[in-house]
Amino acid sequence: MQISVTFRHVESSEALKDYAIRKLSKMAKYTDSPMEANVVLGIEKFRHQADITVTGDGFKIKGKEETGDMYSAIDLALEKIEKQFKRFRERPRTIKSGRNLKTLGARLNIISPAGDEETETPQIIRSRTVEAKPMDIDEAVMQLQTGSEEILVFTNSQSTALNILYRRRDGNFGLIEPEPA
Repeated sequence: MQISVTFRHVESSEALKDYAIRKLSKMAKYTDSPMEANVVLGIEKFRHQADITVTGDGFKIKGKEETGDMYSAIDLALEKIEKQFKRFRERPRTIKSGRNLKTLGARLNIISPAGDEETETPQIIRSRTVEAKPMDIDEAVMQLQTGSEEILVFTNSQSTALNILYRRRDGNFGLIEPEPA
């Protein structure tokens, strides 16, 4: 964990700097990924402020606190960050990142919540019937561009074979056509 401590409108103090680093280094237990922490300690009139930002792989957590004592401001800001870390660890991950898919699938009733046991035979979860209209590849591309579907099944009017056109993640299209037997 990389920690930088900055002092604003106050003389830099090694004791405060060491205190903040010692307390922040305990936050490394919440994640295995590398983290970076920025601590800004400042005084405005009689208010002691501690502003702490922790960034890492996929998260940015902030805690800011004002009190009459700098040490208590650091402690209270770190308590806020610790609560956010706990919330971050407990929340379900998104499907896009690919993490925690079993829990999410069980919550959506797609996968049975039986646990880590694998089923012996794969099951069809969802079935849908589509009409394979005859059209050219250019027509199919145009229809897929205008619609919100990701996949288009059609009969190629030139080869009379069933083709599948799909939208790729990079914005282009892919075409699946069978080989002649």
